[in-house]
Amino acid sequence: MTSTPDVVRMKRELAQLVAIDTQNPPGREAEAAAYLRGLLAGDGFDVELTEYKPGRMNVVARLVNGEGPTFAFNTHMDVVPVGDGWSSDPLVLREDGGKLYGRGACDCKGPLAAMLEALRMLKSERSSWHGTLLGVFVADEETASEGAKFYAASKPKIDSAVIGEPTNNATFTAHKGSLRPVVRVHGVAAHSGTPHLGENAIYRAGQLLELVAAHHENVVQKRSHPLVGNASLTVTRINGGHADNIVPSHCDLLLDRRMVPGEDEEAVKREIGALLADANKRFGVRADIIDYRATTGGPTETALDEPIVKASLAACRAHGTSDVGPYGFQGGCDLVHFRSLGAQGTVIGPGSLSVAHKADEFVPVDEFAACSLIYRDVAKAMLGGV
Repeated sequence: MTSTPDVVRMKRELAQLVAIDTQNPPGREAEAAAYLRGLLAGDGFDVELTEYKPGRMNVVARLVNGEGPTFAFNTHMDVVPVGDGWSSDPLVLREDGGKLYGRGACDCKGPLAAMLEALRMLKSERSSWHGTLLGVFVADEETASEGAKFYAASKPKIDSAVIGEPTNNATFTAHKGSLRPVVRVHGVAAHSGTPHLGENAIYRAGQLLELVAAHHENVVQKRSHPLVGNASLTVTRINGGHADNIVPSHCDLLLDRRMVPGEDEEAVKREIGALLADANKRFGVRADIIDYRATTGGPTETALDEPIVKASLAACRAHGTSDVGPYGFQGGCDLVHFRSLGAQGTVIGPGSLSVAHKADEFVPVDEFAACSLIYRDVAKAMLGGV
């Protein structure tokens, strides 16, 4: 027996998810987690909620169907702040012209609702697969992937996974990683009327900035990956001085280092340290790393000859995706944390990354419905289905 998605139910559940305010910060995914527990437990799944800090929860739904591998669906419950410029209430799902509008419609409550429907279809087709089926729905992907990191720290056994993110129902197999060191450039404070008695940390930071730009141009951007493009190093924030009439004693720079698959985070940290040492040697700049801002994590990829990649491409093609991939994300997502467990994985979801994080975010209804079938078929392929 082959089941079909209940699109009316999918829209209804997406509307409920959009209405639950999980803007991050602060996230507070507890209400969404409780809603998912009610749905999934009612459908016969074993459901566990884990609160890793107040109001921040992960949901893990499980269905054991005999001996076999373990496959996981994963996406996140949090969304970015709604912002301004919406044509309608961003927390009320609106359908217009074959599109469903609302914050999280494609990033990532649309993929989440499609995964719920796929889980139900798979439950109704248990004779066609065997093993353990998981739905892992996490908090905080939009800020620091705390939910996925917390889940991965428990070292669950997962053989393969599909991560839900907006890809227009194409298959993505790789993504960049990010590292954000806070660099403090030191100077010596003095009265601004006698600047020669001090050392201006902002001027010193300017000397370091020239080296940062040159390092990006001559070294970092020359590291490339066929699916995600080039690595990068840039400065996204600068803060120096504490009074109008004092030569600043320090100036802080926030560096944004995007890593491509194959780069090692510890090696990148050493490289940045060597850059600061070079600034000291050449110009006498005194600088050190005082912090690392939280990010979603490092880069990763799944080899293109892995069975899940082949299954993902085939399922996307079978359900109407004209350009199936494989592709890679310029940014990051939670795939890296499932890969850290040894799982092979892909990233698939309805909607476009080009409308995520913007006003009037939407997911096309046809992609939304088709994605539940893509998810179902990938899971069956990885769980010994035919």
